[in-house]
This record gives sequence, C-alpha cells and structure tokens, in this order.
Amino acid sequence: MPLPKLPSKPAALLAPKDYPKAERGKTVKPHIALVEPAAPIAPVASIAAPVAKAQQPLQPQAKITGKSPAEKPRVATPKVLESRAKSTTSRIADKLGVSKLFVLDTNVLMHDPTSLFRFEEHDIYLPMITLEELDNHKKGMSEVARNARQISRSLDALVSDIAEDAIDLGIPLSKLGNKDAKGRLFFQTKLQNAKLPDGLPEGKADNQILGVVRALDQQYPDRPVVLVSKDINMRIKARAIGLPAEDYFNDHVLEDTDLLYSGIQQLPDDFWNKHGKGMESWQENKHGTSYTYYRVTGPHVPSMLMNQFVFIEPKNGEPAFYGQVTQINGKTAVLQTLRDYGHTKNSVWGITARNREQNFALNLLMNPECDFVTLLGQAGTGKTLLALAAGLAQVLETKNYNEIIVTRVTVPVGEDIGFLPGTEEEKMGPWMGAFDDNLEVLNKSDGDAGEWGRAATQDLIRSRIKIKSLNFMRGRTFVNKFLIIDEAQNLTPKQMKTLVTRAGPGTKIVCLGNIAQIDTPYLTEGSSGLTYVVDRFKGWSHSGHVTLARGERSRLADHASDVL
Repeated sequence: MPLPKLPSKPAALLAPKDYPKAERGKTVKPHIALVEPAAPIAPVASIAAPVAKAQQPLQPQAKITGKSPAEKPRVATPKVLESRAKSTTSRIADKLGVSKLFVLDTNVLMHDPTSLFRFEEHDIYLPMITLEELDNHKKGMSEVARNARQISRSLDALVSDIAEDAIDLGIPLSKLGNKDAKGRLFFQTKLQNAKLPDGLPEGKADNQILGVVRALDQQYPDRPVVLVSKDINMRIKARAIGLPAEDYFNDHVLEDTDLLYSGIQQLPDDFWNKHGKGMESWQENKHGTSYTYYRVTGPHVPSMLMNQFVFIEPKNGEPAFYGQVTQINGKTAVLQTLRDYGHTKNSVWGITARNREQNFALNLLMNPECDFVTLLGQAGTGKTLLALAAGLAQVLETKNYNEIIVTRVTVPVGEDIGFLPGTEEEKMGPWMGAFDDNLEVLNKSDGDAGEWGRAATQDLIRSRIKIKSLNFMRGRTFVNKFLIIDEAQNLTPKQMKTLVTRAGPGTKIVCLGNIAQIDTPYLTEGSSGLTYVVDRFKGWSHSGHVTLARGERSRLADHASDVL
C-alpha cells in the first residue's frame, strides 16, 4: 500500500493568547473555550487522596522544552487522528506537558484488565461505584467475568502492604513491576457532593460516576480531570454537562484502519530503471515449480516487508510483473515470481484465481513455508472458498496436513435461538453454513466424477474436516493440522493469542474475516483481534497477509454491495 501523502499545511495549534501566564509557584488551568465553566459552588470537604499530588505545582515533562508550544509548528501525521478523538482538556494538557487525572469507567477495566498500567505518567482515580460494579460482574465463565476477576486481583495486590491512612496519598502503579506506569492510583475514600443537572437520576451508576468527575473537576481546578469510558452514551452525557470524556485508546492497534497493512504494494513504472543497476537473477525449483528470483537494490526497497506482494502493471502494453519479497537486507531485496493460479493447469481443487489478489492469496495458502495466513475482504471476495480449497488440496492430495479444523466465534447476527441439541460438532453445524455452501461448490467442480463419485468424495471430505468450538480450545495442541478461523474479526486480541498459540509442529493457521462486520460488543475495527495479528505478524518470514478487494460471488452481490 503506498504511503499517505504529507499534509500541505501544519496541524492547527492554539494561539499564544490561549495560554495564560502563571506566576512562579502557582499553577493555572488552561482555558477551554469549548466547555462552559460549571456554576461556582461552595467548597466541599477535602478528599485527601488526589490532593497530595494535585495540590503540588504540575511540572512539565522532561521532553518539553522552554519554548511555547505555539512557537513549534508540527506536521500533521497519522497520530493526529488520535488527538482529534481526545477531549479538548487532554489535548491542551498534552501540549503543556501536564499530568492528567483519569477517572475510569467500569467497562474500561472489564474490557482490558491491564488498563490500569497503560496510562504512562498520568494518575488514575477509581470511584467506589466502579468497585461495586466489578463485584457484580465477577461471577460466571464469560470473558467479562474473567476480566473482572483479574482486575480485582491486580487491585488487591496493589493495596496489600499499604497502610490505611496511606491509601489517600495514592498507590504507585509501578509497584507490581510495570515500569511504564509512572502514575499513582487513587480510590474514592469520601463522599462527593457534586450537584448534577436536574433530570439525571442519582441512583444510576453512570450518573454517580459523572458526579464524581464533576466534584473532582470543581475541587481541583489546577488539575485536568478526564473521564475514560467505552460507553458512547456515557461520553455523550459527560460532554453534554461540560465534562471532558474520551474513549480508551490503548486497545487500538491502529487509529485509522485505512493505514492497516494490505500485504500488497504497487511499484512505480520506472522501478526497473531505478533498481536494475547490478541486478542479479537466477532460477530455482521449489515444491515442484520453477521460480525466477531477482536481487535488486534501490531506494524503494526499505519500504518493503517480508512476504509482501509487489506488482507492476504498465499501461504501455508491456507484460505485468507479479512478485513476492522473500529476502530483505538493508537496501537490497530478493523478489520471487509467483505461480499463476489463474491458469487451469494450476487449479487448486478445481478452483482458479479470478483476480490478482486471489492469486496472491493462493500463493500464500499453498506455500508450506508460510505458517500463518490472514485474509481480509468484504463478503463475496472468496476468502472461505480459497482457504477450504487450499486445505483440501494439501490434506487429500499432497498430504502436507492430516485434517482440516474449522472454528469460528458463535456471535449471532439477530436474536439468539437458544440451546442447540447434539454433540459439539452438531451444535456448531448451524454456524458452519458458509462452509457447507463452499463444500458444495468444491464438490461440483469435478464434472467427470458422476453422481456416485461425488457422493464418495463428499464422504471422504467430511471425514477429514472437523468442526470445533472456541470454548474448548484452551490447553489443546494441534499437530499437522490445517486450522481455519472464520469470522476472526469478532475475536479479541486475547482470544486470538489463545488460538494462535495452539499451533504445534507442522500446523498452518488461516484467519479469515471482514473488519467492517464486527458483532462483539466493545470491539472496533482498530481493536479487533484480526487487526491485531495483521499488524503484529507483518514482516515475519513465515507469515503473509492479503486484503482481497474485488467481489467474485455474482453480479447481483457485487451490485448490492455498491448500492445498498
């Protein structure tokens, strides 16, 4: 994927007049014009906890120089996307180098149990209602219950060996060995008396947390106080009453999915002119196929990654070039030509590639040296069909693997129909309708077999395909298996790690998914487990990724994708 163009103008910065001058020894809260100041109320009782650090003058971080932020124009980069999602208070505090006090909602802790240690030098404040909600969700075997129990254990380890009167001064978050967490943890130890707008019921947990945020904001005007919540409505309510609120960003692999690694890079038309000097080429026979290799050196090589596909399609009638990066050493790379799976003689279980991206995908799926393959694409791009065809060819023809194991997340699109009868495989049957449809297509690809031959082939295929549930994957080890994980976009990064680490010797894992169709609560395109593994595995010599672009299901499906 080509790199994004640099912006034509620097990012918008605050004017110097927006930064009030502070006298020595006194702190000044940045003026926020977008948030109306709360009505002044009588001072409330001291909290004693966040005070200790909040009342001290907030010193800039070491990386902040003595110059005013307005004197240093910055070029807008993809990280600006994250700053746009932040609250105005956070953005101003970041520019001033001021440490913030984050009030965490319960859903942040239950979504990521390690979130306590991911706020770097900033402090964290936990309202008492948050601990109550954690206690209510700790029972059960769900992912949320496990996370609630894990965060409770972390909190217990933090408060152990701490004197009762010392809790008010804050607990160092680095106590358990998390060196990156340089802030302190504060608990709500006294009642907050902040008046919320009329119409918000005080008994609701979300409103109680909003009351705590408003009380802290009023009691410590020198300290930026920000609410962090995964609940969109909670953030909307907070901003509606003039309180800074933002999403939890640390679970996001990417802030913008347009920057997600596609596995494909188009080379410029003058690539060979710039990289052809001193080029070496040779041929090798690998896995029964002859490949041509080119060793090139030039300025475009550092932007390449291992197992990335490159192509040149000249518009002047010259033949196109399709290759794969097999070796990188500084500014020198080795490019390998591909096997053309679009030709009938190279068909995989009767299936041929219909476009460029499908040909790239089949080169990965049929490569025994590639242990981990991820395929992204919208509905109808052929992800499941290609993976299943490649699996059958390598299980029944070349015998590289013993059997195919298929699994997926059981998240219903509509309302749940209840418990399903039968064994584990029978319960998973309704979820595997997509594989049944593709097996029917693959079984009909052999027109010379006849009715009896196709029936025998279908029985043989069924005996080599096992349907497994994700619920029973922990502790297993798969040896010489072709593992297909369908609908992988609904997996969390932790669940994805649990699955990928099941691979034993000789096992190949194929992850399929469409990050635009996420059904799991609190998961987004940026925090999905599929996005996580695509980003973390890019550049590894035994993994590959392809984003399928064109739909090949039917002209009706393609038109529906465009107009609906």
